[in-house]
Amino acid sequence: MASRILRQTRVKIILSLNAIILLIVGILIGSAIGLNNGIEFHVVSEKSDVKDVVAEVVALLDAASSRDGSSSSETSYVNISAQNAISSDPVPSGQLWNEEAITIYQSADVDLCASGSLSDLGAMYWRSSESSVISGFYSSARTWLGYNSDICRYPIISGTGTTTITAGTYDGKRYDTLTVTVTEVPVEQWKHEVLDLVNEERSKNGLAALSWGTTCETAANTRAEEIKEEYSHTRPDGSEWSTACPLVDQNSWSGENLAAGNGAVSPRTVVDAWMASEKHRGNILNPNFTYLAVGFVFDPNSKYETYWSQYFSNY
Repeated sequence: MASRILRQTRVKIILSLNAIILLIVGILIGSAIGLNNGIEFHVVSEKSDVKDVVAEVVALLDAASSRDGSSSSETSYVNISAQNAISSDPVPSGQLWNEEAITIYQSADVDLCASGSLSDLGAMYWRSSESSVISGFYSSARTWLGYNSDICRYPIISGTGTTTITAGTYDGKRYDTLTVTVTEVPVEQWKHEVLDLVNEERSKNGLAALSWGTTCETAANTRAEEIKEEYSHTRPDGSEWSTACPLVDQNSWSGENLAAGNGAVSPRTVVDAWMASEKHRGNILNPNFTYLAVGFVFDPNSKYETYWSQYFSNY
């Protein structure tokens, strides 16, 4: 009798284990079917890569200029117009983009936005298929670069490669996918693009173009590296910025503009930032300068990632 009860108990236990296993398998199969069939828009708890973090805005460092080794400064404010990779043309009903694919730089040179023709989208989710390329999104856009948080998100870029961005509204009215390729930052190319943009601004103001400053080129590169360590016109060894490329005589002029962080992620954004500041603009439009060397460092593993220096001179 006892043996029979034991066998029955064992059968019941085995059946219970089988039931649990079948339940788990059923859940996994159901999940796979749900993934394959798309997204249930009306589920407010839909997985999202959006990060509830306010990205730090790095203010422009005061500009510096020198004729005798002294420096001067003035508080500045950045207000930049957005440069968006997404068109503003009307999109088909239910979609978010006309584009199927875009390319951006690893410095996150643009925010990812729905078409500029859209508004009042309401609550949205944003997802990335490859976290090694774009690991998520900040919960708002870089408004200081002119992006609208209603339709844009600031991407958190973790590497180069290709990922699929999925975005949609929780009310189910709009949903779309976009292939995003992230490429390496063209460091040397961007340095010379800054010179070109500076000369455009000088031309608008009736000033002669600046030539590439070979004399202070090493200094500009050094200063871009140094501000990774200490974001200041004072160098890490305690000396002034102007010691990087010393004045040669009493008729010498030099100046330095610095920028770092998520307001300076491309040549256009950094030049716009400097031009929006009276003192930085003063260096760019100074008629005493004839040369400009640009330093730029992109280090995704550092605090601010992008570091820029402009070294103006007439020698």
